Amino acid sequence: MPHFIMEYSANLDDDLDIPALFEKLNETAIATGVFPIGGIRTRAIRCEHYRIGEGDPDNTFVHLTAKVGSGREPEVLKAASDKVFETFTEALQPAFEKRYMSIGFEMIELHPERNYRKNNIHEKIAKMKEQG
Repeated sequence: MPHFIMEYSANLDDDLDIPALFEKLNETAIATGVFPIGGIRTRAIRCEHYRIGEGDPDNTFVHLTAKVGSGREPEVLKAASDKVFETFTEALQPAFEKRYMSIGFEMIELHPERNYRKNNIHEKIAKMKEQG
């Protein structure tokens, strides 16, 4: 983990470079040293139906949720959240400067006993590191 889930208004299609944004988010998550590389997932959900503020169809939104496993100290998660939000807003700045936009971010810690995972990508990453 984290699993980054980005929701965005469909009227932003021409203003977002989602692959570039996701590359930056993943690089930031890795650089924090907090999250295992093999657990990072990033995906986008384009919202066709939305209403923002007073209903002006030119208003836009982007909201990022990061779901993370439990057990990290609050100050560690806060520092990681700060870095992710900084990267997120920097990447969105060009669109923000030309559009009316709401940008949101939330990091959610998943329940330690009701969060299930099975992942062998960690093994692949370890093998890649061994091979140089």
